[in-house]
Amino acid sequence: QVQLVESRGGLVQTGGSLRLSCAASGRTFSEHAMGWFRQAPGKEREFVAAISRGGGRTSYVDSVKGRFTISRDNAKNTVSLQMNSLKPEDTAVYYCAAKSGLATLVMLTTRSAYDYWGQGTQVTVSS
Repeated sequence: QVQLVESRGGLVQTGGSLRLSCAASGRTFSEHAMGWFRQAPGKEREFVAAISRGGGRTSYVDSVKGRFTISRDNAKNTVSLQMNSLKPEDTAVYYCAAKSGLATLVMLTTRSAYDYWGQGTQVTVSS
């Protein structure tokens, strides 16, 4: 069992930056690939970014490439999402998720691949 707790999000202006963190419980964090998803009001939850168990491989949705960076620290059981050049369309509830076992980066773009989810944190970007 893995429990995930996201850091508090916040309100930022267009063009600003925000860093989200997700702390995982348990001693098997390094055995889980991690992902970030987001859900805007009235929309489906969508993939944002994913990182492999060792951190050597990452994947991003096209709309955030070059602006967001996912990283992990297996010694501290944390995964982070650095978000730069934020836009109003980035406004959403952001969720971190964990997937146990092997997974391709393609698999990690789908919600159903993940075994554990955090409670979500609100990010609002004002125009």
